[in-house]
Amino acid sequence: MTNLLRTCVAACTPKSMPAAVRTAFEAELRRARDAAPDTDAMWDALERAHIISQAWAWPHTRAHWHMFRLAVRCRDRAETVGQVVRILVAGAGSVTGRVPYGNTGRTAAGLLTPMPLPEDLRVLLGRDRARPAAGQSLGTVS
Repeated sequence: MTNLLRTCVAACTPKSMPAAVRTAFEAELRRARDAAPDTDAMWDALERAHIISQAWAWPHTRAHWHMFRLAVRCRDRAETVGQVVRILVAGAGSVTGRVPYGNTGRTAAGLLTPMPLPEDLRVLLGRDRARPAAGQSLGTVS
C-alpha cells in the first residue's frame, strides 16, 4: 500500500527534490530521531524538515507522519488530531502549490499561516525574500 501511495504521489509531483535539499531534509529527520528523548529538540528538527519539504508531496507527507508519531508519543491530543488533518491534506497542498510559505507544520502555527523562513533554509531553498508577499504560497522550488 505504501508503494502504491508513493507511486501515485510521484506521478502527481512534477519535480523531484534537489539532492542538497533531500540531504538537508533527511538530516533533519535523522536529527529528530537522534534527539530522543528531548522532545523540544525533536520538534525543532521536525519543524525544519517540514519547512524544507513543503514543495514536494511525499516528503511533506512524511514530515507530518513523523510529527504525528511524536505528538502521540507526547500524548498531545490536539497536536495528534491536527497532524492527522495535515497528513490528509499535505500531499495535495504540495502538488497544487497551495502550502503556506515557511509554516512549521505544527497545529499551533495554523494550517494556512505563512511564516518567515530561517535564513539557512531560505538560502537552501533559493528564496530571495525572508517573507512572502500577501497571499503568496511556497509552490514549487526552482
